[in-house]
Amino acid sequence: MKVDVYEMVTDRVVELLERGTVPWRKPWKGQNLHPCNGRTGSHYRGINPFLLEVAKISNGYKDHRWLTFKQAKDAGGTVKKGESSSLVVFWKWLEKADGDTGEVKRIPLLRYYRVFNVEQCKKLDESKLKAEPDIYEPSEWEAIENAERIADTWLESSGLRNRINHGGNRAAYCPSDDSLLMPDRDRFEASAEYYSTLFHELAHSTGHTDRLNRFESGGFGTDPYAKEELIAELGAAFLCGECGIESDTIENSAAYLNGWIRVLKGDKRLIASAAGAAQKAADMILGRKFEAKEDSTEKQPLVVGSMTT
Repeated sequence: MKVDVYEMVTDRVVELLERGTVPWRKPWKGQNLHPCNGRTGSHYRGINPFLLEVAKISNGYKDHRWLTFKQAKDAGGTVKKGESSSLVVFWKWLEKADGDTGEVKRIPLLRYYRVFNVEQCKKLDESKLKAEPDIYEPSEWEAIENAERIADTWLESSGLRNRINHGGNRAAYCPSDDSLLMPDRDRFEASAEYYSTLFHELAHSTGHTDRLNRFESGGFGTDPYAKEELIAELGAAFLCGECGIESDTIENSAAYLNGWIRVLKGDKRLIASAAGAAQKAADMILGRKFEAKEDSTEKQPLVVGSMTT
């Protein structure tokens, strides 16, 4: 009788949850660094982190720090000739009283700035930069044949082959442009953890409107977002099981799942309901046929990022 990998993995996850899991650990190296201003040390907010992360990865920058032209000069350096800037936006509400009625109105103020990555600059005095560089010791990395095959097949069939970008310190799937961000492979202590993280983002990608159409609105920390994280992490665990690396990753997966279950009021039964959607995601990635059920159009959240720290 053929072993049901999905059932085996689900049972193992539930067993680990019941036993109590260790805290989730980020499986890749590097400090918890997000795009920030190199002079002030302030992290960019709103849409800016994603804009800068995309600019960073697409241009091959490793540094997470950004400066305006003036800030580069204030730091003793300058922007290299021919470098192109990236856009960051800033907005806030202004309160203005009507001169006739005295009624206070709120008016949105939008500004934008042009910034350059630290790597686009030269002769900077590091002592004048507040933010720390992202320094890590690269790990030796070796591909796992079965996992590589699963990932490659899905990237090709889904059209994501040219929309996955490696670099930086973040793993995420962005449904608005159907693209993926992944840390460099040599940031991972173990190859299995790289594939587990990649499978998580690939599982998210199956929720796109052109695929399983699973997403609905819901920001970070909301119930829809949390349920989608359960689906993606279970999907990743199933795919790890398919290529025989689940024993190296399942404890961290259970810890990750446990964190989101706490957001959902601690109901461990959610694993069972999420497992059905996760199976569909894994089957789609593996190219298997699955029977559509009545709840197949049930929506899950619009995910901007995941597996972040």
